[in-house]
Amino acid sequence: MQHDNNTGVIDTGNKVRRWITYVAGIYILTLGLSLAVRAGIGISPQSSLTRTMTLVLPPLTQGNFNLILEIIMLIATFLVSPKTFRAANLLAMIPALILALLLDFNLSLTTWIHLGSYPPKLVLLFFADAMLAFGLFLMIRANLVLMPIDMFVNTLQQKTGWKWGNIKTAFDCTLLALSATIGLLCLGAPHFIREGTIINAILVGQYIRLYFYLHNRYTTRKSTAPVISNPIAD
Repeated sequence: MQHDNNTGVIDTGNKVRRWITYVAGIYILTLGLSLAVRAGIGISPQSSLTRTMTLVLPPLTQGNFNLILEIIMLIATFLVSPKTFRAANLLAMIPALILALLLDFNLSLTTWIHLGSYPPKLVLLFFADAMLAFGLFLMIRANLVLMPIDMFVNTLQQKTGWKWGNIKTAFDCTLLALSATIGLLCLGAPHFIREGTIINAILVGQYIRLYFYLHNRYTTRKSTAPVISNPIAD
């Protein structure tokens, strides 16, 4: 998981605090994903694929399919660059499993949400994308373990020298095409791909930039704040 100018955001301190931040980020991210599903006007490419698969093979949950996708990406990472693959890379499955469990938990937690008119759905999607982006921001800040999908994109970038953003965009478009194709072949029409998919693609990146900006502004203000001396101590 990469982001421009993220060095000032990275937490290099206490490992326990960073793990708490990381798991909190996963939870907030999965809650955002769940709310985006409940908005019902389109979700992210990755979510659209795993959500579509729940309609094709209903006994399995979206969390199950998300975990399967992460396993496939871990295998793909090995195939792209077997010489640089380390046993430690397998640790990426731990946060992937946590994400899968929390995603299913939050989806079950939000089943009561049923919105009729379009404006509330749009507002919910905007809020969901803000939560999703904040979860990603916290995970970037914790700087611990890459999810297999991000590991795959990073490995491909190192192998090819292509820009990370271009690879990620191509990857997302591939997932979107798979989702649409599977939906068309197995369900008669693509599902979960609507205007919300485009909104998600635009908003999440902008929200993360906003969180980076706010964090950097806060830390700058904190570091330049005048120290008030204690006249009694002097």
